[in-house]
Amino acid sequence: MSAPSPVADANLSSRSRTLQLLGIFSGITAGAWLGAAEAPTKLVTVGFSPMVISLVMVMGVFLARWSLPALILGTSSIRADASRAPHLIIWAILAGCLWAVANTLTVYAIRDIGLSIAFPLWNSNSLLGILWGFLFFNELRGAGLSRWLGVLGGTLVMCVGAAILAIASGGAHTAGANPAHGILAALGAGALWGTMYIPYRKAYLSGINPLSFVTFFTIGEVAMMSALSFGTLGAQQLFAELHSARGVIFWLMLGGFIWVIGDLFQQYAAKYVGISRGIPLSNTNQLWGLLWGVLVFGELHGRSATTYSQVIGGSLLMILGVGAIAFSSATGQESAQWRAAAQRESVRYGISSDFIEARLDGRQSAGESAPSRSLLDWCFVALATGVFIYFACIAKVPNIPANWGPAALLASLSLVLLVACGVYLWRVTRFQ
Repeated sequence: MSAPSPVADANLSSRSRTLQLLGIFSGITAGAWLGAAEAPTKLVTVGFSPMVISLVMVMGVFLARWSLPALILGTSSIRADASRAPHLIIWAILAGCLWAVANTLTVYAIRDIGLSIAFPLWNSNSLLGILWGFLFFNELRGAGLSRWLGVLGGTLVMCVGAAILAIASGGAHTAGANPAHGILAALGAGALWGTMYIPYRKAYLSGINPLSFVTFFTIGEVAMMSALSFGTLGAQQLFAELHSARGVIFWLMLGGFIWVIGDLFQQYAAKYVGISRGIPLSNTNQLWGLLWGVLVFGELHGRSATTYSQVIGGSLLMILGVGAIAFSSATGQESAQWRAAAQRESVRYGISSDFIEARLDGRQSAGESAPSRSLLDWCFVALATGVFIYFACIAKVPNIPANWGPAALLASLSLVLLVACGVYLWRVTRFQ
């Protein structure tokens, strides 16, 4: 076999750099939308069971995860991916179950120790993601000392910044009766969220489209969240609370829909820069959530100058950490290690190596049919739209003061990132 020409090597290197830049951009966009997802839930008056709030948000997530892939690529692409690697359906459902359990643990963590302590603890998922990426998927192998320092150091700096922000924004909380339980719940949530990315990376090294993966992911979310809700509250109490909450269901479902948009970009970040870089970049959602809380809902109004200094300092640290990770792109040696991990998946599950190679490069493989939309796809989109319209018609706007100028600005910035990153994804990969 002849060696590849220098021109081919140069083209591959250029394509690799483009995809890494796309992954970084996707991670930053994910952070903005995952943070924005907190805004609709802020509009909901406190008083409903956390289980009900989580369940309704998951219903919004479910509608989004089936309608958006159907709209973008069509269910024919999802069926084709499932037939090539049916084992990944189980991995996707398992990841959804892990997410639902972790999300429930955060409810108890916030109750017992408050957000100021809980948030930095579950942000340990970034460090765990680096560990799993290195152990299982050859991430950061052959990367060199400077890349290691950039990724690991940037992640640690982000964790410190996140802790400072959380302390500044949550200092008024009084610990619950079981602080030890709260700490364990927060650490458990971080461990589950960090581990949840193993199926993500496994799927994308096998060539599965992120839009296909999240479609099956949500089955695990809904099943686990339903089991937790019925098991905790019982059917009678659950339905009674859902009926009493019907006026705010729209806002909760909207929060779930916005979260899915952020999560889709997070999936592309995990695919093109790996979980060791993708998780920390998307964890900037805490910074965006703080901006919504401070600027729109006035959460720090009347706080001391020390608090505002902590907010500014923590924000700068998070930005520095993001910069360090963004500039620590994968080297040629590390990219070769990724491809070796992908070939291992190819052999293990009998997937065409040409297909996997094409999907790693963000393109369709030779002979693969172009995505198309059928009547079924438009039915999914129409059904999801109809459900949202129905609950919007019966929704009530809670009487919570908000500054609409900053809200419009933050929403506009999020939309700019959505359009810019979405167009970039389309041009480079056609959402592959």
